[in-house]
Amino acid sequence: MKTMLAVGAAALLAVAAPACAAPLQAPPAASRNAENPALASVLADYETYLRTVDPITAGMEGDRAALSRLPDASRAFEVAQEPVLKAFADRLAAIDPATLSDDDRLNHAFLAYVIQRSRDRIPLDTGRLEAFNSEGGPGQNVSYLASVTRIATREDAEAWIARLEAMPKLYEDQLASARRGLESGLVQPRSIVENALSLIEPEAALTPAADPLLKPFASLPASIPAPEQAALRQRAERAVADGVMPHRREWARFLREDYLPRAPETLGVVHRPGGRELYAFYTRGFTTTDLTPDQIHAIGQQEVARIRARMDIEMKAAGWTGDFASFLNFLRTDPQFYAASREALMEKASEMAKRSDDGLPALFGTLPRTPYGVREVPREIEANYTTGRYFPGSMENGVAGGYMVNTGRLDQRPLYELPALTLHEAVPGHHLQIALQQEAEEGPYFRRSVDVTAFVEGWGLYSEFLGEEMQFYRTPYERFGRLSYEMWRACRLVADTGIHALGWDLEQARACFRDNSALAPHNIETELQRYIGWPGQATAYKIGEIRLREIRTRAERELGDKFDVRRFHDALLVDGPLPMALLDERMDRWIAAEKARPAG
Repeated sequence: MKTMLAVGAAALLAVAAPACAAPLQAPPAASRNAENPALASVLADYETYLRTVDPITAGMEGDRAALSRLPDASRAFEVAQEPVLKAFADRLAAIDPATLSDDDRLNHAFLAYVIQRSRDRIPLDTGRLEAFNSEGGPGQNVSYLASVTRIATREDAEAWIARLEAMPKLYEDQLASARRGLESGLVQPRSIVENALSLIEPEAALTPAADPLLKPFASLPASIPAPEQAALRQRAERAVADGVMPHRREWARFLREDYLPRAPETLGVVHRPGGRELYAFYTRGFTTTDLTPDQIHAIGQQEVARIRARMDIEMKAAGWTGDFASFLNFLRTDPQFYAASREALMEKASEMAKRSDDGLPALFGTLPRTPYGVREVPREIEANYTTGRYFPGSMENGVAGGYMVNTGRLDQRPLYELPALTLHEAVPGHHLQIALQQEAEEGPYFRRSVDVTAFVEGWGLYSEFLGEEMQFYRTPYERFGRLSYEMWRACRLVADTGIHALGWDLEQARACFRDNSALAPHNIETELQRYIGWPGQATAYKIGEIRLREIRTRAERELGDKFDVRRFHDALLVDGPLPMALLDERMDRWIAAEKARPAG
């Protein structure tokens, strides 16, 4: 599942590198980030820039001023960043990489990549398509922020009220982006609009008692006198009632009356003006490679065939004597594979999460300080939400990471898939990787907050594979569930490229999941809507995992008896994620250093 902020806080950002972690407080310190003075200056200035344009990440790491702000999501602001970003690119271009140390050269190349990616996005005006998707729009994004906002002081309360008061502009900016999409033909299809409306219309009818934006005020500290608590709550309620609610209603009206009648039935961006160029941009960015959609599609087909052969082995190990289709029907319908209550599902997930904690020291030399909890997906959004997800914590703000479990539609949440889900979303998956990224205080700020989806999601899928080494899967059904999840990611390559590059309809995209995985029908439909509304993102998982496993195979082959899995995983994770080509370079240097390291 997609982690944390990409459909949450980072989706609010118009031009800043999307926030995929909440790093610890660290003021600009150029000398700490680079040996070369010119590069150190660029890194320090870029940090100052990011803290300004990305108040979500800055606030999560303890920047008090940033906690009062939301990003500027206007098109005018986005366009205004081009000369700023070009100036950074020019300063980097003036530095000869050949004169830099290995670490400085890597940071130079990575920052150049990030800045170019941001510049490439601007002329495409991607906000036209990204104003909303199947999981909603700006309201859902800020509701996520509310869920991780903790009020410990009067200043915290004032800061959250300021963010509530800033929400009307956010709605206006996103509405303007969606209107530009209508005018230019770059629009979401009808099914995505209908899904968004199913979330937005109930949101537009919320009462203050049930409003997720007011959750931070549910419990205020005793250090704030009772009369002041009442006054703060009244101000927050007024900000929602007078500012947010009218904009929610207008957003819902706009989607229902203006957008929906003009939303096409055709699904993929290939059917939209400039869609091929846009999809190529998305796949390059999400995979951090130059693979074409056709190449990604072919890789997906190859992986489907490979995984299917493994699934047949586990099906036989379970004692099944029928065919594959009847085994899938058995898994999808037999009550033994499903929890009887929401509480039972949460207890299963919590037990598995604790058991996965127990296996970490054998595989990792460095573990994060930040803990995580197992939490339910909020019930008001569970219908269109994925089976599970990870939200990052913030040690500065006193918030643990969160492994989110969807407890709705229990007959669609099979227990044989829960081990792989837990390993992916909690540990050794997203929580371990992202918390270590947050705590990488020695590196440049941008590396602690940049989104490298292929690495992050590739690591999550690699972590499901690690469950085999951890002996985490206890039955043939759980091993089949792991393979079913891997098949899910392989089919994503096929379906996402099929929809957005080849022009497939829904049934063509559905077939791979239905015929080759044990995914429940509801999950298949929810996931398909996610791929339709979020082009290219689903291609990152398998492409990243394939590269991580290739790197590990290379390290094992070249190091032989000197290969230490704990040292290998630390080398991959501790310094934070990288695009695939730069990751290859870093790990090749690590392999060479390990070869030269004295035995013992």
